[in-house]
Amino acid sequence: MATVKGCNIPDDLYYNVENNVWARREADGTVTLGMTAYAAALAGQIVSCTPKKVGRSVEQNKSAATVESGKWVGPVKAPVAGEVIAVNAALASTPATINADPYGSGGMVRLKPANWDADSAGLVTGAAVAAAFEAKMNAEGFAGCA
Repeated sequence: MATVKGCNIPDDLYYNVENNVWARREADGTVTLGMTAYAAALAGQIVSCTPKKVGRSVEQNKSAATVESGKWVGPVKAPVAGEVIAVNAALASTPATINADPYGSGGMVRLKPANWDADSAGLVTGAAVAAAFEAKMNAEGFAGCA
């Protein structure tokens, strides 16, 4: 796992760095997605998470969920297109899980990807992850995760 400015950034996931979101390809071909530790730190304590409903189609770089914190309300943009097949219902009652475990129990939505190979080609993974997020954090003047 890479750590950049105190933020955990697992290098086995796929990232849309610009949108601060990640995707994990599951064994069955579905894709779980959520926001990065960096995004959670920027947002502050998450107080609400509203995912798209099961059965809805989500376009790449369009909202798969909406999150709200004390200082921000905004979309969690899907790094790949697909159909929502499951949502993390536990986040409705405990949205702060996103802050505590953004890559595990803070995952928000599971998609059946429309075209994983094409959509994932533009995502960052592996050794390139740390440098990509470090450049973004530096450009945005981010001090670091707590």
